[in-house]
Amino acid sequence: MKKRKQTKEAKDNSNGLAIGICLGISIGTAIGVATGNLVLWTSIGISIGVCLGVILSNEKDDEK
Repeated sequence: MKKRKQTKEAKDNSNGLAIGICLGISIGTAIGVATGNLVLWTSIGISIGVCLGVILSNEKDDEK
């Protein structure tokens, strides 16, 4: 099998999405534990994290 080499751009874009998802899950879980509704806030946190990740990835593209 052939191994694909990721370019530096592809790695940078995936980092923004990963950071956004991690932040969203962390914030959503914290709010969910505080309010007693973990399932709702974890899913909201994931949604917000994906949006943040896309924004972070686009900002890195604009800087180049």
